[in-house]
This record gives sequence, C-alpha cells and structure tokens, in this order.
Amino acid sequence: METKVCIIGAGPGGACAALQLAQMGIPSIVVDKAVFPRDKVCGDGLSGKVLTILERIDKDMGKRLQQAVFKMDSWGVKFVAPNRIGMDIPYAPNYQEDMSNPRGFVCKRIDFDNFLVDEMKRRPEITLYEGTSIDKYELLSDGYLLSNNSGTFQVKTQLVIVANGAHSSFTKDVAGIKMEPEHYVAGIRAYYKGITGLHKDNFIELHFLKEMLPGYLWIFPLPNGEANVGVGMLSNNARNNKINLKKLMVDTLAADPVMKERFANAELVGSIDGYGLPLGSKKRKLHGERYMLVGDAGYLIDPFTGEGIGNALYSGRIAAQKAAAAIAANDFSDKFLDAYDEDVYRILGPELQVSTKLQKLIKYPWLFNWLMKMGSRNKQLQELMSCMFHEVDLRKKLGKPMFYVKLLFNR
Repeated sequence: METKVCIIGAGPGGACAALQLAQMGIPSIVVDKAVFPRDKVCGDGLSGKVLTILERIDKDMGKRLQQAVFKMDSWGVKFVAPNRIGMDIPYAPNYQEDMSNPRGFVCKRIDFDNFLVDEMKRRPEITLYEGTSIDKYELLSDGYLLSNNSGTFQVKTQLVIVANGAHSSFTKDVAGIKMEPEHYVAGIRAYYKGITGLHKDNFIELHFLKEMLPGYLWIFPLPNGEANVGVGMLSNNARNNKINLKKLMVDTLAADPVMKERFANAELVGSIDGYGLPLGSKKRKLHGERYMLVGDAGYLIDPFTGEGIGNALYSGRIAAQKAAAAIAANDFSDKFLDAYDEDVYRILGPELQVSTKLQKLIKYPWLFNWLMKMGSRNKQLQELMSCMFHEVDLRKKLGKPMFYVKLLFNR
C-alpha cells in the first residue's frame, strides 16, 4: 500500500492526528498492533484539554463525548497535603451555578480509546488496520517503508506520525530517545468498588502522603460505583529506595488511618497493574527526516499532574497540521519539520516547565503543607490553583519563588 501519511498507533494521539487530517480532506493509514476495544493501564483522567481539542476538530465529536454514558463528569481536583490538610480546586470557580457543560471527565481507557476508534471508522479518509504490528522502518529516498517482521504487511509512506506509546521502538531505535529514570514515573493502577468518602461532584483526588513523596496516591471516581486507584513515583526514587509500589499501595490502604476507613468495605476489581510514564520534564527533539513523534512516544506527559491524554491529543493535532503543510510544500525534510517541535513546545512547553518546577516542590513536605494551609484561607491562591490546569500564564506564578514570598506577607 502507498499513502502520504501513515500513523503508527491508534490511541489518543494517533487517532487525533488521523481525525484532524480527515477534517482537512487528507487520507491516512492508521496501524495498531491491538484489536479494539483494548485496555491500557492509565489514570483514566480526561482534562479539559481533551474536549477542547475534539471540539476544535469537530464540534459534533465533542458533543458525542459529552453525551457518552461510559464516562463520569468531574468538576475539580482535591489536593491533600502530607499534613492531611485538603483543598478542593474546581475546574471553574462558580461551576455549581451551571453544571450543564462539564469539561473534565474520568473514564476507562478501554472505553475512551474505543470511542476514538469509532470516530475514525466514521471517516472514509481513514483506513484503520487493527491487530497489525509495525516492526521494521526503512528510510528510502522518497519515503519510509514500514512492515511487520514477516513482510506480509507493508506500507510505503511519505511521512510517518509515530504515536505508539511510551515503549515505541521507533522512538528508541530511530529517534534515539532513551528512558531516563529521573524523567520517568513508575506507576500502578487498580480498580476498586465500594470506596467511601468520594466527592459529591466527582472531584479527582491527589493524596501527597508523606511515605509516598515525591509521588502520590490518586483516587479517580468512575461510573457504576468504581474508582481508579493508583500510585505514581519517579523511577529513580523508587529504584534507589527499593520501593515496591504495589506493596506500598496495598499497605497504605490497609494501615493508613484515613484510607483504612475509606477502603474498609471496598473490593478490588481485577488485578493491580503497572506501567511507565515518560515525562516531558526534559526538552527533546520530536522529529526527524519524514517523521514526527506524538504523545507518549514523544515523552510529553505532564511531570506534575501525570496528564498524558490531553497532551497526546494536542501533539497529534499539531502533527496533522504540519503534515498537511509538508504535503502542500512537498517537503518532508528534518529542517521543514522543525516547525512541529516549535509549535509543540510553544503550546505545551510553558506548562511542562512549570509542572517540572512543581514536581520538585513535592520533595519538600513542609512547603506543600504550608501551601495547603495558606490555600485554605487565601482566596487568591484558591483562584490561582483553580486555573492552573487550563490557564498556563497563571500557572507560571506557582513556579516563581516571589509568589510564595508575597503570599507569606499577604501582598
């Protein structure tokens, strides 16, 4: 087969790229080794970025997501400091006045990814191959030849959009990006039902417990009385301190005074599974001759919140726009695709930089405790943190030392 654009991976980043290309009238071939619906270990949180991007591609697609029954509408985040002082941060300050337009959701990846696959199947411009692995990448003078190990499946393409996740062999072997423990999070995820004390408006919970720093425990409510529960920690910290994350989580839920009560009658649904998150705490080259890296394959996960899906969608849409420009110019060179990195880091870069600073603050429990204490009685900080997930200019303040000095003296 021959195509102008081949997308490796049908997850959020790859699907978004294909859907944006389709909206511009550009056909593509999408190849994924999985057969959908398929599960993926994840925190299952969908920030406002997700709906924003889907609406920009096609407003009807955004409406279909908002109407989907497989997701839970979520209206904010609850941060809990090591000293157990908590603070509710709504996604919109006065959200209770109008709850007809939710922007944040929680839903299992098996459902969300399948939603995007169904959206791709709506579009005649997209040819999707499931259950097919791309194992070989041969750069020719006029494109890439992609194939499986046996050579029974081959695609000749002018441009490759690589969106096959954190363990992409293309990212490692062709782009030369390697896993670095200081820029990588080890995580585990489980599903429980019967947890008590969940927020009435389905706020997601981030618990920065002292024994888990510089990581945290999360609880994300799901439909049908379930919740996604997990722990994430920087890989170098987990490795250097010989921490077994699964044991740490199980022991915490059984022995921690607060969690023990909330999980007293909770039931584990399925298994406890692990995964890795390549963080965007380091700037990398995301393109080369005739290719662009998208989402987790480009190591674009938010270092503080663990946001991966929204960043995958953003980078997927940018990649599609640059692919269209490359096709129009008939230029797929490394230099021409510089514009992809420029746009990704212009749009996502400030947020990634601030999140990297915030991630480092977690190492200091006293500072986190103080922030929560101040936030419980400081309206300025509450409003700022309310906007931190979707207003990068305000979020930048959290990374500046003078912001805390002004808070301390109430200026």
